[in-house]
Amino acid sequence: MSNPRIGFIGIGLMGHGMAKNLVTKGFPLTFMVHRDRSRIGDLVAAGAKEVKTPAQVADGSDVVILCVTGSPQVELNVFGDNGLLGAARKGLTVIDTSTAEPESTAKIRAALEAKGAAFVDAPLARTPKEAEEGRLNTMVGASAVDFERVKPVLAAFCENIFHVGPPGAGHTLKLVSNFMALTIVASIGEAFAVAARAGVRLDKLFEVVSQGAINSPIFQMMAGGAVAGDLTRMKFTIQNAAKDLRYYTHLAESLPVPSFIGEAAHQSFEMAVAQGFGEKMVPSMIEMQEKLNQMQILKR
Repeated sequence: MSNPRIGFIGIGLMGHGMAKNLVTKGFPLTFMVHRDRSRIGDLVAAGAKEVKTPAQVADGSDVVILCVTGSPQVELNVFGDNGLLGAARKGLTVIDTSTAEPESTAKIRAALEAKGAAFVDAPLARTPKEAEEGRLNTMVGASAVDFERVKPVLAAFCENIFHVGPPGAGHTLKLVSNFMALTIVASIGEAFAVAARAGVRLDKLFEVVSQGAINSPIFQMMAGGAVAGDLTRMKFTIQNAAKDLRYYTHLAESLPVPSFIGEAAHQSFEMAVAQGFGEKMVPSMIEMQEKLNQMQILKR
């Protein structure tokens, strides 16, 4: 593709950087905003056009990119009133960069393909910072032909583009990856609670782990931020983590594969949501442990 017309749905924390990189790199951009209009000023100034419905996005685009919360939101944009499906046509490609359930992805793909449109799953890794820098990672589930066709579009906001398998493979791999990441997050929260109750200095826990095999970018963002008094370095909300782990456990059950660790991690995030921490970033799993154990873990 040579600068195809791009439609974008979901100008959020991740979506803004993606859309900004597309329009500044010469892709004609049409976008739609559901609620938050705080991130669209620079896009409009750069020449992007706002429309009101998913169907209007599709009408003016060769490729439509979805970057929304999860499967219910993707399905609403595809199947809802004035949705993408009603405007789907031969030659249209829809790329879903959301973290979604593979079963829903298969249903959407079949519906779009019946109208002659292509559907590619390309969920993302990294953070809003890398989105703004055009340095995200994506794992693409698509045929070889579709992958080569959408790769130049993805390259506008991705540093690493992995073709991980046939349609559906991207969303499946993303759930497995997030399961591993969020299990680490939950374990760090619990570890901080145990260490604090046992009288271990958290700065020393952080210092020792940082020099060993357990160290990772996740540990640095979560534990390093907590020791420094910053629970926002890992910019992913607890309610989204609970959603992703719910999708993962559904996937494991459907195979079927027992998922004791997945269920435990999932319920730890659901507990945090129930305690009122859902809109906070995942490092606040440490705050959840404070409330659960009726103790102070972090210095304030």
